[in-house]
Amino acid sequence: QVQLVESGGGLVQPGGSLRLSCVVSGSIFSISVNTMGWYRQAPGKQRELVATINSGGNINYEDLVKGRFTISRDNAKNTVYLQMNSLRPEDTAVYYCYADGRYPSGVLRWRDFDVWGQGTLVTVSS
Repeated sequence: QVQLVESGGGLVQPGGSLRLSCVVSGSIFSISVNTMGWYRQAPGKQRELVATINSGGNINYEDLVKGRFTISRDNAKNTVYLQMNSLRPEDTAVYYCYADGRYPSGVLRWRDFDVWGQGTLVTVSS
């Protein structure tokens, strides 16, 4: 079973920085992770895209975070990072990690997956 384990949230002052990490766990041999990314959900709002990165390194950012947030991944460790700089109070939200891909389920057979992390709270406040 594929799971995501997130870390790195917390309380930070406006203008500060935080780094989120998310690792794919499950000890599945030959797992192939395609897209990894981060979404966020502020109180009373819908979940929205923050940034995604695929296995080829193609990156997509939500406009409001461009120039402040940087997404990266370590394919060998199936880990994605989100470096958040110049944080603003409006960045306050629960941040969710996302991943999709596939893993072997038999001889010449694959099973697709898409999973979400449990969420980590980021609070930007003085």
